[in-house]
Amino acid sequence: MLSPLLLAAARSRRMRSLVTAVPVTRGVVDRFVAGEDLDAALRAAGELTGDGLAVTLDHLGEDTTDRAQAERTRDAYLALFAAFAEHGLTRDADASVKLSALGRALPGDGEAVALDLAREIAAAADRHGMTVTLDMEDHTTVDSTLDALAKLRADFPSTGVAIQAMLRRTEGDLKDLAHDGSRVRLVKGAYAEPASVAFQSRREVDRAYVRDLRLLMEGGGHPMIGSHDPRIIDIALDLARRTGRAPESYEFQMLYGIRASEQRRLAGSGQRMRVYVPYGSDWYGYFMRRLAERPANLAFFLRSFVSR
Repeated sequence: MLSPLLLAAARSRRMRSLVTAVPVTRGVVDRFVAGEDLDAALRAAGELTGDGLAVTLDHLGEDTTDRAQAERTRDAYLALFAAFAEHGLTRDADASVKLSALGRALPGDGEAVALDLAREIAAAADRHGMTVTLDMEDHTTVDSTLDALAKLRADFPSTGVAIQAMLRRTEGDLKDLAHDGSRVRLVKGAYAEPASVAFQSRREVDRAYVRDLRLLMEGGGHPMIGSHDPRIIDIALDLARRTGRAPESYEFQMLYGIRASEQRRLAGSGQRMRVYVPYGSDWYGYFMRRLAERPANLAFFLRSFVSR
């Protein structure tokens, strides 16, 4: 019952003001967010890669309605790539990008602006030997995200995309995406969606995830299994064996600060394991979705108040 409320709160300006004003919140956020600046992102990436884990970096921000802010987001990614190159961190590194952070919602030509900025980011990543993955947002953005993906892949074929199993349309989308060279991150979904477009129960979403995962593992692309669920991980490993996939032909992905020991266990067992590392000052929306995903995350947040 709490998850829909938390997801609604993620879009509330009033709740944003209340939560970000509470001093204790910052300490809890540190569990899920690497930090607010580039130095923090570099420290987190260095520690993870030193432990044999790959990374994808997300400069936090979304729902941008100001052109200057969209360009600052682009500039943040360009600075990230340059810093990664300077510190020798570019090998197998990826950046996760939200088109809404690049101005997709700008009036008039927002989609064109976001695509142009995303193209600049993809070009810079490519020059440094890195890749880019487009994050998927709520269901109203799926078509525009997939359209941008197709245009970016014309010049940068390694561009990846996140796809949400909870959406009823996803199985059809994956039939078009599970082709040779296609990088697809499959996640359960972290947005409040109506029943008309999305499965509502955890059981339905889990079943959809397994169906979608089978499509990806049997296809010719590069599946990126975005899940912390032990059952999903076991199913993915079984599908990899059944389909004869080599470890380098797929990967697991988990969020920074969640099941860190399992991340290292998988990497130590020879699996490709990538950690999604968010950083930046605009952490509120991301943080609220992490609380909504798992009761344990919310309990951790509430305990922090009691312990103070």
